Amino acid sequence: MDALSELLRAVKLSGALFYNSSCSAPWCLQAPQSNTFLPYIRAQATRVIEFHHITEGTAYIRVGGETTPLAAGDIVMMPHGDSHEMGAGVGGKIIRGEEALPALWSGSLSLSSFGGGGALTGLVCGFLACDGELLKPVLAGLPRVVRVNIRTDPSGEWLDNMLRHAVSQAAASTPGSEVILAHLAEVLFTEVLRRYLSALPDGRTGWLAGAGDPAVGRALAALHKDPAFDWTLDSLAHEAGISRSTLTEKFTRFIGQAPMAYLTDWRLELGAEALRSTSRSVQRVALDSGYESEAAFNRAFKRRFSAPPARYRREARAKMATKIPPARDHAMAAGA
Repeated sequence: MDALSELLRAVKLSGALFYNSSCSAPWCLQAPQSNTFLPYIRAQATRVIEFHHITEGTAYIRVGGETTPLAAGDIVMMPHGDSHEMGAGVGGKIIRGEEALPALWSGSLSLSSFGGGGALTGLVCGFLACDGELLKPVLAGLPRVVRVNIRTDPSGEWLDNMLRHAVSQAAASTPGSEVILAHLAEVLFTEVLRRYLSALPDGRTGWLAGAGDPAVGRALAALHKDPAFDWTLDSLAHEAGISRSTLTEKFTRFIGQAPMAYLTDWRLELGAEALRSTSRSVQRVALDSGYESEAAFNRAFKRRFSAPPARYRREARAKMATKIPPARDHAMAAGA
């Protein structure tokens, strides 16, 4: 079983937004925190995952005081939504993403070609909306900048070509292209995590490192595949193929908490997401989250979120209602 795939089934990645540009040195883009893009992509989401793909040439990305060089085939992702700067060369006009976004969204401004006329860099920028609370276990252990290269094997080369083709087709308003881009954004996000996981050195901890461990990965996959199941430490250890004590030690070392505590937190996060995004009754949400009664769910939920489920739902929906998204929604691509 694949722990990452099982977790991502619950996350509901959605709302892809892409820009395709040809940048000539010197050039510089200054991007705000990624959640600035939320109203333009999906107001009901709580986090935006931003990534950039270098299709040709070279560039750099700077987050805080850390600068990372980029080459053709690289995908760089900012899992924590940090503001950042991208560019090549020195000098040139600075484009500030927060100021340009409304015009980009309305179609009155294009970033299809800009810069000082020097060496070219092909750049695809992507934004993917999601429920950040459900992704928190995965994102918490990631660095501020995650970089992978997708031109190191045939599957990555296929994805590279498909992305460039899909963005170009979307810019030309080809029917169905926006749906393809939305799914491609999910694939890209998963592929970046998968490649990052495969390159992790021995001794690393965190959710992704735990997912890569055979026993802990089996336990995580089982919990995420069926979180409402009446799991016990015995049944989970049997699923993982190791003893209870070994599972508890390994799971805690990788994930930072014991298996059953992790399961409790995950069930409550699933319940909170259901309260925010559905009209299911609190009783139904409680049962779907693995609780035997609404009362037990209410007690655990209030301990975790400092509010009973019904009040949490009202407050969450009121907060979402204050976000007024632009007229356009769903997937979008700009530039050619």
